[in-house]
Amino acid sequence: MNNNSAKPARSQLNPWRMLGWGTIAGLIALPAIAMQFTSKVNWTGEDFVFAILMLGGVGLAFEMAVRASGSWAYRGGVAVALGAGLVMLWINAAVGIVGNEDRLINLWFNLIPLLALFGAIGARFKARGMAAAMFATAAAQMMVGVIIHLQGEFAWVFVLVWTAGWLLSAWLFRKAVRQTEAS
Repeated sequence: MNNNSAKPARSQLNPWRMLGWGTIAGLIALPAIAMQFTSKVNWTGEDFVFAILMLGGVGLAFEMAVRASGSWAYRGGVAVALGAGLVMLWINAAVGIVGNEDRLINLWFNLIPLLALFGAIGARFKARGMAAAMFATAAAQMMVGVIIHLQGEFAWVFVLVWTAGWLLSAWLFRKAVRQTEAS
C-alpha cells in the first residue's frame, strides 16, 4: 500500500508569491537597466544594497505574515504597515521629507517605522496587539507632525497621509481580531 497518494502535491508554484518576488526583483533591476540608457539614473552599489535589504526585508516579512495567519484582514494590515514603512523610509532616504535628505529634522520620520516594528514585536505579532501598535504609530506620526510644525516646517500633507495608512492598518488588524473571535 502506498501512503504517498494521501499527501497533497506541494510542488505547484504559487502565482502570488511569484508575482511578489518577481516585482521585487524587477524593482531592483529597473535602475540597473535605466542606467544603461540614461545618465539621470546613477545608482551606486550602496543604493542597490539598500534596495535589496529594504525590498527583500519587506518581502520576507510579508511571507512570514502570510504563513502566520490565513486572515485576509491580518494580511492586509501587515501589507499596509509594511508598505507605509517602506515608502516612508525610501522617500526620506532618497529626497527627504522636509527639505532634502541631509536635513537632520528628517530623522524624526525614520523613528515611525521603528516604532511600528518594535510595537509589532512587543505584540508578538498577534492581531489585537498589532492593532494597538499601529494606532500608537499613527499617534506618533501626528506627534512628529507637531514637532516638525513647531520647528517652522510644513509636512502636514505627508503626516496626514501616513497617519491614515497607520490607522488603516490598525483597522484591518482590529477586523482580524473580530474575525477570529467570530469563528
